[in-house]
Amino acid sequence: MTIYEKTKAEYAERGMRFQAEATELRSKYDRFSWVRLAVFLVGAGVVALLFTQHWLVGVLALLTFFGGFYRLMKWHRGIQIAAEHAERLAIINATELEALEYRFDKFPNGARFLKSDHPNALDLDLFGPHSMFQATCRATTAIGQERLAQFLLEPAAVVEVAERQNAITELRPMLDWRQNFQAHGLETADDPKHLDLLRTWLNDPDLVLGNRRLTLATQLGAWWFLICCVAWATLVPWPIFVVLLTPIFIILKKTTEQVSRIHLRTAYAEASLAAYGKLMEQVENQDFEASLTSSLRSKLLENKQSASSQVERLSYIIRQLNMRFNFFAIFLNIGSLWDLRYVLKLEKWRAANRTKLAGWFDSLREMEALCSLAAVWHNNPDWVLPSFNEKNTLASTALGHPLIHPAKRRTNDFSMPVRGHIKLVTGSNMAGKSTFLRTVGLNVVLAQAGAPVCASNFSLSPMQVYTSMRTQDDLSESTSSFYAELKRLKVIIEAVKNAEEQGLPVFFLLDEILKGTNSVDRHTGSAALIQQLIRLRGGGIIATHDLELGRMEAESNGSVENLCMEVEIRDGKLFFDYSIKPGVSKSFNATLLMRQMGIEV
Repeated sequence: MTIYEKTKAEYAERGMRFQAEATELRSKYDRFSWVRLAVFLVGAGVVALLFTQHWLVGVLALLTFFGGFYRLMKWHRGIQIAAEHAERLAIINATELEALEYRFDKFPNGARFLKSDHPNALDLDLFGPHSMFQATCRATTAIGQERLAQFLLEPAAVVEVAERQNAITELRPMLDWRQNFQAHGLETADDPKHLDLLRTWLNDPDLVLGNRRLTLATQLGAWWFLICCVAWATLVPWPIFVVLLTPIFIILKKTTEQVSRIHLRTAYAEASLAAYGKLMEQVENQDFEASLTSSLRSKLLENKQSASSQVERLSYIIRQLNMRFNFFAIFLNIGSLWDLRYVLKLEKWRAANRTKLAGWFDSLREMEALCSLAAVWHNNPDWVLPSFNEKNTLASTALGHPLIHPAKRRTNDFSMPVRGHIKLVTGSNMAGKSTFLRTVGLNVVLAQAGAPVCASNFSLSPMQVYTSMRTQDDLSESTSSFYAELKRLKVIIEAVKNAEEQGLPVFFLLDEILKGTNSVDRHTGSAALIQQLIRLRGGGIIATHDLELGRMEAESNGSVENLCMEVEIRDGKLFFDYSIKPGVSKSFNATLLMRQMGIEV
């Protein structure tokens, strides 16, 4: 059995086990539903009977019954929660089985993180359907997905990459913990807009805290209402009772607008915070050895009260303030100034934790991003963690495209200097030139994100990856595809010029440059661009159909090297091996492809 088959069998067994567990728990929950109903009916009857004996005995029996029945309901609800958790675990393993078949549509695709002006995100399929983000993402929260996107978009320093590699090496075999962590996150869907409102509230001025009159009102409001009720029941008529409540009505009227604004900022974050609290608790309860994961856990536990308890406390306070959504909230406000009491609790919480919340969120989102990388490595155990060198080189063995199924993937050994050197790749249509460029670029991105790469060996120096492969026209700016490509090439040239100042070489991937003009202009312009990039000590790979550019190798003193991807024609059929070979391409297939499409040539 291959490593891939073992992983597949592992997920299949876990999926069936968790589904069976969920089914059993659901059955148990249903059986005890009848028990709960019977307990309620019998208990209510006994309490009623005891009230006929003596009211005091009846009261004691009622309190005992309420306490016992509450514990029964809580235990019964626990069975349902456990069943739901097992169902989520079953779904997670079923989804991982699909991921092993390179079907990633059940995972978020991160399309919202795609930036058209990013140096490489569009061309390397970092986001969108069947993207690297979608293949990688196991983060369930908006902040975790955002952090994973940053991993892919922003190359990390070598020291930070090493910390991430150690962390995912530790997390990779922790399948039970990682999946339980993911399952808790699936309990609710958060919204970045709600978190933005919560962050805004953190910097808002206080309404009650620091205001002595309102603070005193929250302390005395319930007592004053009780006094008024006693007076009404014993001494005063109801009109006087209403007059006595006037101070409460005045306070509510003056503060309603401000309370509504506070409620708007916080109301919809309640469910997200409850889920975040559970996720943080999972991290707090697990011991880690890697420096990064251990540090993330420590940040959640560095105060007297854990981050999870504080975040769950915030969720609880907001949930109580959300009683405003209930029609009966007016009676709670009249009876105890409910809204102001919980606004005060919110403001006290904010005063104690304002500066800590962002750090707690950072720890959670970092852990989710790391778990995503660990999951990908678990699913692809033949991938390796890259090493970094100071030689300004890129060297790889059995390098493959991480988004192509292993059964269809073709690998190549590839190495080159990344300063002052260009690999010129020629080849026929469909020979695999563009895919090869993406293979190299995507693995470099993964390496600098701290992730494993699709290779048996991979070494590189830190670099900036720039691409020009999918330039498109822009009707909003009246820009043709050719002019859009020129603008992109200008950005790359400027980046290469500034590379010396930044201390990081620019590694560029260019596919069919200047394809929007005639063949003479394309050849002349391409040759000039290559010469300029060499003078600027740029390094990269250029794929082209222009075989005449292959002559530049002889004139470049080793700065340009020809590679090709060939296609064979056997009995009128095309055969591709997608292998990189030295030299200039000698195969042609355009006319054959045209004939196969019914075009007479």
